[in-house]
This record gives sequence, structure tokens and C-alpha cells, in this order.
Amino acid sequence: MKRKMQRHVIFAQNSFHIEKTLYSQSYPAHRKTRIAPTPSGFLHLGNVFSFVLTATLARRTGAAILLRIDDMDQQRVRPEYVQDIFDTLHFLEIPWEEGPRTPDDLHRQWSQLHREALYQQALEALKAQGKLFACDCSRSRLQQTGGVYDGHCLHRGLPWDQPDVCWRINTETPLPLHMHTDKGALPVVLPAEQRHFVVRKKDGHAAYQLASVVDDDYFGVDLIVRGEDLRDSTLAQLYLAETVAMDRFSRTTFYHHSLLMEAPDRKLSKSEGAASVQHLRKAGKTKADIFSTIAGMLGIREQASDWETMGSILLDRYAVLRQPAPEQP
Repeated sequence: MKRKMQRHVIFAQNSFHIEKTLYSQSYPAHRKTRIAPTPSGFLHLGNVFSFVLTATLARRTGAAILLRIDDMDQQRVRPEYVQDIFDTLHFLEIPWEEGPRTPDDLHRQWSQLHREALYQQALEALKAQGKLFACDCSRSRLQQTGGVYDGHCLHRGLPWDQPDVCWRINTETPLPLHMHTDKGALPVVLPAEQRHFVVRKKDGHAAYQLASVVDDDYFGVDLIVRGEDLRDSTLAQLYLAETVAMDRFSRTTFYHHSLLMEAPDRKLSKSEGAASVQHLRKAGKTKADIFSTIAGMLGIREQASDWETMGSILLDRYAVLRQPAPEQP
């Protein structure tokens, strides 16, 4: 793998702007990546940014694209949000080779609900290893500890089937974790914020970290592109994969990209009511308009009328992929 940089990249503090650099890189071959939106709101420009990077890296590495819609949290899923995923991808002309083609196709054979048996198998394997414990801590109690779980229920021995308990993984035992990037396998450490993370929710369904790992392993994904705000989730998932010996996931290559920001301290998000792609489409905006808006948020002057051109601008001229330095356990 060859890499050339003519000068160092500087990320401006408290700014949306990414300094331009003449950047070229050859990428190792991969089999499959995925676009994995959650139908809990209408997609926004941050989602588009991530989709474009994923599709561009897929094109450059020879990876097929899987559309995996994370619909496990049925209380937040709405039909209009599911439809919006397909509408947005078609509008942007971003392709995918595997996965549902319509909402009906999703419900019939691609929903995460069809893979609950796989999630349960992983949970039972963890339980058999003595790696899980039940927890009845409330959200208010977690807020009192600053959002970082303190292991309150680790040795309480709560019954697995007690009402209103979640299942957590015991992370007291350090594991040798490595995250594969374009720089090779980097040693990483599970952060305190992911200590004893939840693997089964109080409603009995698999939690995000477990479902995501099982899905990626099941579908043979070996390239994952996600925002840098999900780096801690990556580390939790690597810990989980190491615990249940999902070697294929442990060898997955990760790229974490910078985020689109509404303000220096606030990213675009559905929960914050970020302007949706649907709203922009209904206002008559074109693909080129949407890509121009994204470029402007990043301080980029180049224009693009399609996702291929936009992806090339982002990867070849701007350092939107941020890889970590090795961490010492």
C-alpha cells in the first residue's frame, strides 16, 4: 500500500473547514461494505455525506454494497422513515448490490427481526461463558454517574428473566484489541464510556452493539465506514467480537470520517431536527444543490453534480477520513 502526502493536514479548531491537501492513496481490496441507516427519522445531509464516502470507498476497493436497515427498535420505526431511505438513495443514485429494494422487501426478508435467532445465539454463547449479568439500573441512576456505568449490578446476581432488566457484558477482563485501518492493525483500548455495555435491552431485544456485530459477521462485511462519533461503538464491537471469537469481524477494516456540524459543538442529527433531504427535495433542490451544500459546510469550493465526483473530491483533496494513533493498553 502506497501513500503520498505533499504536506501535513491541519484540522482547524472550532471550524467547519477542512484544509485542502493534495492526497492520493491506493486502497486494499475488500469484499463487502454496508450502508446501515436507522429508520428513526428522515435522513439528513450527514447521512448523505457518509453514504457518499461509503460508496466511493466501495468503488475503489472493489467491495459490494449491502443496504442494511437497522430497524430493531420498532418503537421508533415509521413507514415514512423507511420509505425515505429508498427515496434518498434513488434520488442520489447511490447504488447497492445486496439488501432490500423496497419497504415490502425489507419487511418480508431483510428486517433485523428475521435475524433475532442469530442474536439470541450470540447472547446464549456469552451467557454460557459467564460474560453477562442482569442490570435493573434506571436511566436516572445512570445520569447520576455521569452516563458512565459503574458496575452497580455486576455482582448482584439478578435473575435473567426479572422484569425490566437489561443484560450487560462484563468488561472487567482486558482483551488485546486491534482495529484494522489503512495504516494496519492498531492497538486500541475499550473506553470507560463503554464499560459493561448493554447487549440486550430491557424489552428483550438485542442492543445495537450486539445486533450490528452479528449482522456484519453474518453478511460477510469486511469494510465499515462510519462517523468518528461512532468510534467508541467500534471499540465496543471489537471487544464483543473478541469475546465470542468472531474472527471475521475482528479483521474488518474501519474508516471513521469527520462529521458535518451545525455549530462547532453540535453535529447534524435527526434528534436535533436537522434539515432533511426530503425537505430539500420537496423545495426543488437537485443532487448538485445538496452536494454543494455539503461542500460549503466543509469549506470546500469545488462543485459536484453526482456522488462519484463528490466522493473523489472528498477523498483525493480533503482529509475527511480520520484514523487514530495507536493506543497503549
